[in-house]
Amino acid sequence: MHCPFCNATDTKVIDSRLVGEGHQVRRRRECTECHERFTTFEGAELVMPRVIKQDGSRQPFDEEKLRGGMLRAVEKRPVSMDQIEQSLSKIKSMVRATGEREIPSELIGNLMMEQLMHLDKVAYIRFASVYRAFEDVSEFGEAIAKLQK
Repeated sequence: MHCPFCNATDTKVIDSRLVGEGHQVRRRRECTECHERFTTFEGAELVMPRVIKQDGSRQPFDEEKLRGGMLRAVEKRPVSMDQIEQSLSKIKSMVRATGEREIPSELIGNLMMEQLMHLDKVAYIRFASVYRAFEDVSEFGEAIAKLQK
């Protein structure tokens, strides 16, 4: 690991801890030349399946797109970033667990709605109204009735 301060190639690990529910390792390092300390994070790089869009096109799984949709849905709602990150992690795990090389975008949307339903009911309705393209008030009523069951 190169030192970010002096670019030396020799650093030593002072401390290692598991973070992110055990999916990452946080390492505290010290440069052997300039003696500056810095932190690195190590995690497994897992290949996500490609996404088949409604029009039949295929594109790489985009975690930032998923995060952006969730952040828009929970905007001004009492949902913490930790809750959002946990939900995103669950969605990614479920997508990986399919074992498929390609998955329909509808699956991701449904997983997102499922997570939002548990996080915040208003955020769920917001997302569902856009995702399902609600056209009138009765569709909102149906979605709310589904929540109340």
